[in-house]
Amino acid sequence: MPHDTLPQPAVARRSAGLSGTIRIPGDKSISHRSLMFGGLAAGETRITGLLEGEDVLNTGKAMQALGATIRKIDDEWIVRGTGNGGLLAPETPLDFGNAGTGCRLTMGLVGSYDFKTTFVGDASLSKRPMGRILDPLRRMGTQVSAATGDRLPVSLHGPGVASPLTYRVPMASAQVKSAVLLAGLNAPGMTTVIEPVMTRDHTEKMLAGFGAALSVEIDAAGVRTIRLEGQGKLTGQTIDVPGDPSSAAFPLVAALIVPGSDITIRNVLMNPTRTGLILTLQEMGADIEMLDRRMTGGEDVADLRVRSSALKGVTVPAERAPSMIDEYPVLAVAATFAEGTTIMQGLDELRVKESDRLSAVAEGLKLNGVDCIEGIDMLTVQGRPDGKGLGNAGGAKVSTHLDHRIAMSFLVMGLASEHPVTIDDSAMIATSFPDFFAMITRLGATIET
Repeated sequence: MPHDTLPQPAVARRSAGLSGTIRIPGDKSISHRSLMFGGLAAGETRITGLLEGEDVLNTGKAMQALGATIRKIDDEWIVRGTGNGGLLAPETPLDFGNAGTGCRLTMGLVGSYDFKTTFVGDASLSKRPMGRILDPLRRMGTQVSAATGDRLPVSLHGPGVASPLTYRVPMASAQVKSAVLLAGLNAPGMTTVIEPVMTRDHTEKMLAGFGAALSVEIDAAGVRTIRLEGQGKLTGQTIDVPGDPSSAAFPLVAALIVPGSDITIRNVLMNPTRTGLILTLQEMGADIEMLDRRMTGGEDVADLRVRSSALKGVTVPAERAPSMIDEYPVLAVAATFAEGTTIMQGLDELRVKESDRLSAVAEGLKLNGVDCIEGIDMLTVQGRPDGKGLGNAGGAKVSTHLDHRIAMSFLVMGLASEHPVTIDDSAMIATSFPDFFAMITRLGATIET
């Protein structure tokens, strides 16, 4: 999203039953990595199903600035990489806009190179902490210059020869794990990442698919040890990106809470590290049927048939958070229309996303008549199944804080509330789900921009 885009408010109103079949955009995590690993590999990588949101395209621009060639022919993206170890010094700062994943992973990728790279972003990204990425890079010998609090703008200059690292990830973060592994690609010897709590494993799967010498061991306590041999050859691949479960969450929850709905969402990634929301909704009584389960490019994929359901409140355990960390805002909306109380625990990571998502969700819920309690790392929501009194008849706007998931979650809420739900800005939705408005209105949702 351009840094000077004017706010674009949007209003969602109570809707009749949603119906139809949709295919949601390609998975964001896999899309970022496809462009990055393709840009680093020797030879050509061909990608179909790429999420063409601004976040992913910013990652593509960064890889071009680092020496990769990227072009689109019809529905296929063709990437010619530099070869592992062959990235070039960028001539200007790498501007990631709002793309936290692209920014943090690219820091790992270039952090071991003996040249200077500067990272900048929009107002939202510039507020987000980068120290969790910068700390392991410093231990590898990278010189770091950053704004106060290890925030953007950040400049990195790798050492002549990077030191391989053994690093125990201090929090459940796929971005930190991935950044250390990517830094290890250009370091001689073995880089080891110890992950006490498993997070999404796309980096490990995809690096192995590109030919990296990588192994994963899991001990009796579930602790994962990932070992990567540096300076090996990566070879271009053909990738069909499956649908993003985090994007699927919005039409999925909308269908559950709008009475009379029956929709099918095709080609959804079902990687076990990403299905916490579906598991939780099923525990709440959601009618979600998985059709045509299959494997695509080493990943589990399925079509989801979703019908409106009478939901009941549940307690979501903290250990489930890594498998659904981006889905808590829309889960809170589902909980709003469930009978009883839903308790969500282990949410501290929500405070360092595009916004402080925990506070943003709680404030938005309260503004629209929901009885909820925000804790340090938890959220409790008291449901109102009929939606009576929910929404804001006066048109008060939810503050989205430049956060696409906050924006989409509250628009979903408005589809089943008695009164409309209004958000202050919808422009940033294009960063992750460019076709959101066209797709959700095609299903029958009433949303005005």
